[in-house]
Amino acid sequence: MSGIHPSAVIEDGAVIGIGCTIGPFCHIGPEVRLGAGVTLKSHVVVTGDTVVGDDCTIYSFAVIGEVPQDLKFQGEKTRLVIGARNRIREHVTMHAGTAAGGGLTKVGDDGLFMAGCHVAHDVMIGDRVILVNSVALAGHCIIEDDVIVGGLSGVHQWVRIGRGAIIGAVTMVTNDVIPFGLVQGPRGVLDGLNLVGLKRRGVSRADITALRAAFQMLAQGEGSFQERAQRLGDETQSDYVREIVSFILADTDRHFLTPG
Repeated sequence: MSGIHPSAVIEDGAVIGIGCTIGPFCHIGPEVRLGAGVTLKSHVVVTGDTVVGDDCTIYSFAVIGEVPQDLKFQGEKTRLVIGARNRIREHVTMHAGTAAGGGLTKVGDDGLFMAGCHVAHDVMIGDRVILVNSVALAGHCIIEDDVIVGGLSGVHQWVRIGRGAIIGAVTMVTNDVIPFGLVQGPRGVLDGLNLVGLKRRGVSRADITALRAAFQMLAQGEGSFQERAQRLGDETQSDYVREIVSFILADTDRHFLTPG
């Protein structure tokens, strides 16, 4: 027997395991399968082709199995599979995979996903993983067993974090982390140009070359950052470089991230 609140919406086709508890105003989609003993607190959404393993507890306002936040996604058939005994706290989001990423997002057993965490499309998470509040995992990441990621941290797409590693709070992880490694400290420096974005927008090679030279001048030229920008504006013929110069020289209440 399962305890289902009368205000919950369970669509035809959903499979509800023995001993589940589904709280007020939950919404369960038609392709969802809940294992035995799953508890959904109030206002939980579980949708898509999603499997939730035995004895998981999902807290209020979590959204599990929704379509990915990927502009390449075209509605293809993909899945989310969650293992057993996970605790998924308030406002957590976990998305299904994409065809380009293998079509599957997978979470292991015995994890703790604290409030506000995001697990993006095609992520693979091992067993006993802890994501502290507001951690964001981008698409295609691999998080192996026994990893802890500190609060407010972000993990860049395609990054692998090896077994037993720990990531400190407020850390941006942009490269692979060896097993049992310790990573900490923010990435708060201006470290280059968004060349991929420029190329995707069709910016000419001449402008990209000019932008590269401008960045080097801003990083290594003489004088203050604003003085370098002013001198750059006097010398450049590129509209893209002029746009950067105008941004730097405009009125602002904040300091700049300057090249590291």
